Amino acid sequence: MNTGDRPLSPHLQVYRFQWTMALSILHRATGVALAAGALMLVCWLVALADGPEAFAAVQNFLVSWFGRLLLFGWTWSLIYHLLAGLRHLVWDTGTGLSLPAAQASGYIVAVGSVVFTILVWAAAYQALGRL
Repeated sequence: MNTGDRPLSPHLQVYRFQWTMALSILHRATGVALAAGALMLVCWLVALADGPEAFAAVQNFLVSWFGRLLLFGWTWSLIYHLLAGLRHLVWDTGTGLSLPAAQASGYIVAVGSVVFTILVWAAAYQALGRL
């Protein structure tokens, strides 16, 4: 079969950008961010086991503005990935597969991830007295 100049499989040029496409890409990206956050958690635990000086160094980084930004992003990634995973579980039941339902659940996941992240950080701030 001669395919000529046409592509063998669909490419990004064929697709029009859609909200559900962005959410799918974001779901994968947050999975990668969670893996990076897990490495940071391992560094924190190793520093804890290594002694007070190593732990203080890692802790000082984590409470810096950049460390807090990373922790905030990791928290958002965790919540977004969880909500998107729950969305996929609902889809696995055969529910919510129509385009309007998929778009609505996407908005719920996006907004919910931001709201829950802010609530988690507000609760942590209130419980700890500072962050």
